[in-house]
Amino acid sequence: MKFRISTLGLLPRIIIAIVAGIVCAWFFPVWSVRIFVTVNGIFGNFLDFIIPLIILGLVAPGIAEMGKNAGRLLGITALLAYGSTLFSGFMTYFACQWAFTDLLRIQSSGLTEMTSAHSGLLPYFSIDMPPVIGVMSALLLAFVLGLGVSVSSGNTIKQGFSEFREIIMKLISSVIIPFLPFYIFGIFLKMGAEGQVTGILTLFVKVIAVIFILHILLLLIQYLTAGIVSRKNPFKLLKNMLPAYVTALGTQSSAATIPVTLAQTRKNGVQEELAGFVIPLCATIHLAGSTMYITACAMAIMYMNDMTVSLNIFTGFIFMLGITMVAAPGVPGGAIMAALGLLSSMLGFDETLQALMIALYIAMDSFGTACNVTGDGALAVIIDRINRKNKYKKRA
Repeated sequence: MKFRISTLGLLPRIIIAIVAGIVCAWFFPVWSVRIFVTVNGIFGNFLDFIIPLIILGLVAPGIAEMGKNAGRLLGITALLAYGSTLFSGFMTYFACQWAFTDLLRIQSSGLTEMTSAHSGLLPYFSIDMPPVIGVMSALLLAFVLGLGVSVSSGNTIKQGFSEFREIIMKLISSVIIPFLPFYIFGIFLKMGAEGQVTGILTLFVKVIAVIFILHILLLLIQYLTAGIVSRKNPFKLLKNMLPAYVTALGTQSSAATIPVTLAQTRKNGVQEELAGFVIPLCATIHLAGSTMYITACAMAIMYMNDMTVSLNIFTGFIFMLGITMVAAPGVPGGAIMAALGLLSSMLGFDETLQALMIALYIAMDSFGTACNVTGDGALAVIIDRINRKNKYKKRA
């Protein structure tokens, strides 16, 4: 049986691309490196063009479909999910501000020029691909249209949104995601040829270690809260969710893990009907883990490049990220693709910084997904407790 690289998951392909880019930088002539720089520039411009369409194609249908489950339980679930996402983002901000200030700034003095897209090797030519709509305009339009469609009685626009989402997801899964390893290869090839890569990789290792510690802390806080609300042993609740955690590590998809998450949530005593409603919904709207990883990775890269990191900047970013994460596609790397627009428009990331962001995030994507899935189980326990109390009050 022949081995094909296409059978590998996205993370192994990204790792191979990084290693290959570093190694090839040692012996590739400058003219050949500039070819890859040119291709990367074209792909980066294409990302700038497609990002608003990704936001419109994913967020609008996600919000519209939430209207199908209108009711009090939906409101409680959505509110808790968004609150959990915001808590994750702000906890990450304050923790990383404390950890990264000394950890990264000390070694980042020379990285500002290194990671600039305008320094060093230049492309042979570029193709301008202006987006048809701005990122913030796309997000606002998606929100307005999604809410409008959710309360309308017709199905024509809903069907159109659904088909447009299929087109966007197909584009992401069949074009953008498969090309990402080549894009990352080109970025690290350029960085290696310019002598930048050692400092970047050293900092990456430190960032990953900090984020993994925060990941564990977030899960403990979620289950301690669930245990207090439900009056159950939080560690037993968390232990019961471990099969879902491990499954998510392998699949890198919250949607693909739903059957296991459902089974383990029921094992925690959540009513079957409620679990069947909350878990699939949270798989779409509750991405606390992904929000944590994106926020931390963005802060790390900004510290590496001596960019301004402040609560004022990240408050808006975290609030908007929580909305943008709605209906992130169930493919590896989908959350970071949905967040690229905010990184560009709100944090000022150019195409090189976006590529570094993609590489750093995807290195931990499976753990972010596992954190999302496991957190869904904690929310289900809390909502189950609230639902039981309300039923008891009505009977009384």
